[in-house]
Amino acid sequence: MEKHRLGNSELEVTVVGLGCWAIGGWMWGGTDEEKAIAAIRKALEVGMTFFDTAPAYGFGLSEEIVGKAIEGRRDEVILATKCGLHWKHPTRLPWFVDEEGNKIYKDLTKESILREAEASLRRLKTDRIDLYQCHWPDEQTPAEETMEALTLLLEQGKIRAIGVSNFSVKQMKDFREWGTIRSDQPRYNMLDRTIEAEILPYCRENNIAILAYSPIEQGILTGKVTLDRKLPPGDHRRRRPWFQKKNLRRALGFLEKLKPIAADYGRTLAQLAANWVICQEGVTSALVGARNPEQVVENAGAADWRLTEEELNLIESYLEELGPPEQ
Repeated sequence: MEKHRLGNSELEVTVVGLGCWAIGGWMWGGTDEEKAIAAIRKALEVGMTFFDTAPAYGFGLSEEIVGKAIEGRRDEVILATKCGLHWKHPTRLPWFVDEEGNKIYKDLTKESILREAEASLRRLKTDRIDLYQCHWPDEQTPAEETMEALTLLLEQGKIRAIGVSNFSVKQMKDFREWGTIRSDQPRYNMLDRTIEAEILPYCRENNIAILAYSPIEQGILTGKVTLDRKLPPGDHRRRRPWFQKKNLRRALGFLEKLKPIAADYGRTLAQLAANWVICQEGVTSALVGARNPEQVVENAGAADWRLTEEELNLIESYLEELGPPEQ
């Protein structure tokens, strides 16, 4: 699979990466560990070697599954995980509480990062993390303290590159005063283009890689989420705007217009949606989730081809007609 350099680092990542949030199960209605491990190994088989996970994805379960799946094959993988969200050592009010009362805390203090890094290394069964990302900004901790911890991990060889996720331009600027950021991981897809206003231009100008998560809008852009689809309790998508029936109906109408384009390439709607993301200037990789080998194979089909300028312009006109979701 085609690879892109991660900003100005020495790392190269596949243009389609495996997003490992869903395999952690939490907020996705559970997981099947056997299928998840098979999915990760299938990704390696089809040349998708960039894996992105986080401790908060299933309270460590996603990292554990990834660690089991890549054991003995670590050198084939570019491994990304995150810090700054945890469910232990509460020193502040919870940032997030789910329907079952599980609490997540934001914490990018030096003490917390160093503790989290060791826990991630254990769960992932590795001695190094290729890309270590701040999962969400922590407004209560100075950027200098966070970057001090991350720089120490770099010097120790426990991480190879520093990245951020869900950061604003101002927050990236603050962090870059104290060290080098190689990547930003924002939400980006045809239905959510918020980053095009400031974040995408800034990252292009400063050679910061964009690792786009939710490129298929958590399943909406596959066309497989129908109006009668019932999401299980605990599935966070029940609250997402495009999953509300009034908006889903409009999104499905938009997808009908895309079907002829996908058909011309012999591709699925999901493959077209992810390809649209990697066609955007400045995007380094589209991180697509998968919970079984079949989904991995489909995701891989988004790589190694490109929509034409004419097709991108046509899709742009359809998106203008669609507009934003109703709140």
